[in-house]
Amino acid sequence: MHIQNSVILSGAAGSRSKAAAQSKDPYGFRGTLASLVAILLLTALVSAQTLTGTVKNSTTGKPSAGDDIVLLSLSQGMEESGRTKTDAKGNFSFKLDDAQAPHLVRAIHEGVTYHRMAPPGTTSVEVEVYDVAKKVEGIEVVADIMRVQAEQGQLEVMRAFAMQNNSKPPRTQMNERNLEFFVPEGAQIVESEAMTAGGQPIKSAPVPVDDKKTRYAYLFPLRPGTTQFQLAYQLPYTGSANIDPKSLYPLQHFVAILPKGMQFAGAPGANFQPMSDPQQPDANVQVASGAKLGQTLAFKITGEGTLQARQENAGEPGEGGQSSGQTAESRPGGGLGPPIDAPNPLQKYQLFILGGFALALVAGGVFVASRQQAAQRAAAQGAAGDEEEVFAVAEVAAARNGRSAPTPAHTGKTAAQPGSRPSSSMLLEGLKEELFQLEVEHKQGRISQEEYEKTKAALDQTLQRALKRGAVRQT
Repeated sequence: MHIQNSVILSGAAGSRSKAAAQSKDPYGFRGTLASLVAILLLTALVSAQTLTGTVKNSTTGKPSAGDDIVLLSLSQGMEESGRTKTDAKGNFSFKLDDAQAPHLVRAIHEGVTYHRMAPPGTTSVEVEVYDVAKKVEGIEVVADIMRVQAEQGQLEVMRAFAMQNNSKPPRTQMNERNLEFFVPEGAQIVESEAMTAGGQPIKSAPVPVDDKKTRYAYLFPLRPGTTQFQLAYQLPYTGSANIDPKSLYPLQHFVAILPKGMQFAGAPGANFQPMSDPQQPDANVQVASGAKLGQTLAFKITGEGTLQARQENAGEPGEGGQSSGQTAESRPGGGLGPPIDAPNPLQKYQLFILGGFALALVAGGVFVASRQQAAQRAAAQGAAGDEEEVFAVAEVAAARNGRSAPTPAHTGKTAAQPGSRPSSSMLLEGLKEELFQLEVEHKQGRISQEEYEKTKAALDQTLQRALKRGAVRQT
């Protein structure tokens, strides 16, 4: 048996040697090399992909030629992977190094940036841009929210603005004083940022426009849709303070939020009305709606107290905990410079400021509707469906708030606007975008599995409800 096996092995070895000698490949590398080349070619074919796109000028309704286009890869942070210009027909194209990675397309038109996500597998995108003007008609301040707390001789004020650009034709307003506001003398601004509709908050410092540093202005583009500004300032506190927002614009809603441990007294003519926030039972919420230019919004506060984190799931079946306070989402946004991929500089104040947005834009609408209900019962009945849409958007805001920021701007209209009916199609677009961004964050490992499942379930449920309402209205 041993001799037979030796003969067999010897014969096999001889056959391999003879085959190798005949092929002039004594080490047998040729077959291995061919296999490796085939694998590399196959991999290159799979990963290589062309992303084409068109830039449309939505002001003129025509293709936008000569715009700078930047391709950003989001697989590991935010890296520039290509740059080009649109041709005469507004077209552009990029070769993708990694077709399985999400990308962001940035178009720069007249100095202002616009963005469009390109999820894995995308082969074509369209980016909307707008002409820029220093002054645009149709811009209004939707909400001005102040969250106040005091402790150990220091007053902290977190202030947020929501501005709506409804210009027709749509244009972007860009000037040195796109939004102006006052702060008390001696106040120190510690953080400030801006956020365009559907974008990520980016650091944007206001500029003082007077010697006393009590009047500031933002140099930040107001694109069509909603733009939000947020800032936090501090000043010494001796147990009481008179606060006068001195609004320079007519306001749909002004909201003051402070701990219940502090006392609130509105100035004569301010017309504040108390409200309750079920997600923040420790807060004293005061709302002044429909404030005209020059109308006083001043109020006096006394005492001390701090606000707790908002209980985003309060009142929902099976949910009783409060928000876990995750870091800011890394979804890219717009501005004069590149979006940032760093922790939100206002993370400390995020639940205060952005929570105020969700409260103002939703609760404000309910408040206005309730005041008009007795005199206009028929109109109130017609608005019942709208109210459902408003709270659907609020659910989306709460779901996103669990991670960073609310998204009432995705509807294109605010819930606080009396007499208006939010667009169901725009609501669905907002929900779809939220779902897509959630999938991207989950794929990149930026959120936990538990957070992903919880948020996705909330968004899926809201989407189903919106679709059902749309089907009922069509019938």
